[in-house]
Amino acid sequence: MPHIGLICPDYTGHLSPMATLGRELLRRGHQVTLIALPDAGTRPYVAGFEFAPIGEREFPLGSLARFSEEQGKLSGLAAIRFIVRAYVREVEVLLRDLPPLLERHRMDGLLVDQVYGAANSVAERFDIPYVTVCGALALNSEPAVPPFMTAWPYRASLPARMRNVLGHRVIDRVIRPVVSLVNERRAEWGMKPVRGLNDGSSLAQIAQQPRFFDFPRERLPDCFHYTGPFHDEGSSEPVDFPWEQLDGRPLVYASMGTLQNRLPQIFDTIAAACVGLDAQLVISLGSREMEPPADLPGTPIVVPYAPQLDLLERASLVITHAGLNTALESLAKGVPMVALPVANDQPGVAARLKYLGVGEFLPVHRAKPSVLRATIDKVYHEPAYRANARECQRRIAELDGLRRAADVAEEALRTRRPVHRDETPANLEGGRR
Repeated sequence: MPHIGLICPDYTGHLSPMATLGRELLRRGHQVTLIALPDAGTRPYVAGFEFAPIGEREFPLGSLARFSEEQGKLSGLAAIRFIVRAYVREVEVLLRDLPPLLERHRMDGLLVDQVYGAANSVAERFDIPYVTVCGALALNSEPAVPPFMTAWPYRASLPARMRNVLGHRVIDRVIRPVVSLVNERRAEWGMKPVRGLNDGSSLAQIAQQPRFFDFPRERLPDCFHYTGPFHDEGSSEPVDFPWEQLDGRPLVYASMGTLQNRLPQIFDTIAAACVGLDAQLVISLGSREMEPPADLPGTPIVVPYAPQLDLLERASLVITHAGLNTALESLAKGVPMVALPVANDQPGVAARLKYLGVGEFLPVHRAKPSVLRATIDKVYHEPAYRANARECQRRIAELDGLRRAADVAEEALRTRRPVHRDETPANLEGGRR
């Protein structure tokens, strides 16, 4: 069977869905190799793959923890600048280490995380077919849709479209150093320059977003496929939890993910906002290295990591950083959300939660206890949010995103021809176009 490479960042929000898709390909008999920075190889859910690390000198084991500690303290523009600096270093390593690695491993096809679009040029140079995988929010830009890193609402008006265009130009300027790096290497290889990194494969682009979890689109390529969340039994790691401490009250589950989780006072603010609410608060810190906050208001259960899917089965409300995986997992359980987006694609995810009527969002810098409490009360007490979340749960249950994504990837890599949306069953596409 073909040998398929997975090229992906080592961040949980990207690595977890890519690994889930990789496990499905393993089950189908393919040989699968994960290509990532060294820390990715330590995750239990990648144990079944061959592992080919890149950047071992620049990113030795433990680099992700140090990166997470620093990034977790930042928000807004400071976080974006920090991320871009790190991204430039990762792309430099990718362009240097990937060519000899592909020569050694002789892969038949690649699945490339959209964030690592620099790898597309290497695949083209070696004439290896590749498929784009959107583990996070799809980054494809167009005038109708606000930029992924903004919480701007969707509007069809001309002023809104002009605003979107300007926003996309700002992003283009921010990532210009990365595009320049890629084009320098393409020039060395005798290849034409690219204008950006997020256009994706011409064979297939796969997003774990259901179609309904996006704004109306006008310019997606015909090979773009909304599939549905990538979940299987290995998608989460076993985690201990003090179940005996749950007291039977409605459950509010709070998590700020694994990257933007070290902002000063954020967990204190969440705990203070929930004091007096007829519910029990569980806080997941998203890190075993963090010192647990002392003297939080109320009596929340605080754990380094939580068995998220099991808690979502019991939750009445989720307070989240608006990472795509947490958002989709919450909707798969029919739970409404209050989002506190920090950076990356989180503002865009939060805007879609509000658009769907399954939650409200509050920029993290505005998250004072009184303001957050008012937002929590609104979502917690108004039945429409729960009803809309349960409708999303019903729609997700009708999808088989993981199987559909693997089908599309196999077909594209096998035939080296584009797999078009109109070639797929409509009931697996997540709603109307």
